[in-house]
Amino acid sequence: MKELTRYFYRLFVSKGFSENIAEYSNLLIGIGILTISLWIIHFLTKKVFVAIFKKYASKSKNTFDDYLVKNKTFDYLAHIIPLSLTIWIVPLLFSAFPIAEKYLEVLFDIMVIVLVIWIVRSILRTLRDFLKSLNSFKDKPIDSYIQVFMIFVWSIGIILIFSLVTGKSIWSFLTALGAMSAVILLIFKDTILGFVASIQVSVNDTVRIGDWITMEKYGADGDVIEINLSSVKVQNFDKTITTIPTYHLTSESFRNWRGMMDSGGRRIKRSLLIKTSSIAFLSKEEIDNLQKIELIKSYLQKINHEIGIYNKDHKIDKNLLINGRNLTNMGVFRMYVALYLENHPYINKEMTIMSRQLESSAQGTPLEIYAFSNDKIWQNYEKIMADIFDHLLSAIPYFHLEVYELDYSIKK
Repeated sequence: MKELTRYFYRLFVSKGFSENIAEYSNLLIGIGILTISLWIIHFLTKKVFVAIFKKYASKSKNTFDDYLVKNKTFDYLAHIIPLSLTIWIVPLLFSAFPIAEKYLEVLFDIMVIVLVIWIVRSILRTLRDFLKSLNSFKDKPIDSYIQVFMIFVWSIGIILIFSLVTGKSIWSFLTALGAMSAVILLIFKDTILGFVASIQVSVNDTVRIGDWITMEKYGADGDVIEINLSSVKVQNFDKTITTIPTYHLTSESFRNWRGMMDSGGRRIKRSLLIKTSSIAFLSKEEIDNLQKIELIKSYLQKINHEIGIYNKDHKIDKNLLINGRNLTNMGVFRMYVALYLENHPYINKEMTIMSRQLESSAQGTPLEIYAFSNDKIWQNYEKIMADIFDHLLSAIPYFHLEVYELDYSIKK
């Protein structure tokens, strides 16, 4: 091969050209022929080698090879043959130029390192995409670990390149890095914190991809779409993207709604403010009128019978309603709310259902509804809750109650 690369040199010398002209002419022609040859080889390699693997991947049932094609792994592998030929032939062309040959050797070594890094990066990205396609890894911070490994690979590559360029050994370079460790720690502080936080998040199962989280400090209220080494991306419900430093998920407080999403329902916890002055005892006529409401008819008959027996046995004077046991419009309405929720088709009957009275204030007496809708989708949840309170607000006048600062006339 060396004799072949010197062919044009011998030809020009035999034709009477000077040795310098013959050397440069031989070099230029050799580079030209090599460039055309490498282009043809690279073209054929991509057409044959890459095409075969792409065809195989398209027919294969395994998705891993599809991700290899997507991340151009075979394209990078196709560079190996042309680069190998270049490393083999170019030093022969430059044998008459030892200084240039020395620099070219360094350049080719750097090209090999960079190509290896590209291939490793492509394989790691393929692994990332493949793992994300598996149900058991969909919600794991795969990006963080891939980024850490890539930092490690790039660090080794940079160290090797600096060693080649400077001509110093790798150990001397590492010794210099050790002396600069404080500066390195300062530069990569966020990366190191992010790496540690990613491990903590994964091990403690604090956040997964797909979780709905709320972090008011950063204006985040939406679904986690990506967890990587330096940040967590949250797509808010208005479709904006909020980026949160990963280590803040371990150092600061945030709300993760996964527990609600994994449970059987989404909590409804809201109050009706009842005007305190409208709360009163119920007369017999009012009780009889309320028995027309089907939902509380049986309850009123039962409790009214119990109260009647109690007052009779204790010889209570019922000329005044305050004497003995009595029903109040607030108490009956509270029972109506509880029965209404228990019979509502979109309330989860396996979870807590409660209607409770909270502490009175200047704004009235709150009647809190505490239950869980069996539909957790936000849009449906809001509709269910709105329908419930529309009904209860409309029902309040039937019990001779009033909402704070609003007057209702009794419906006939």
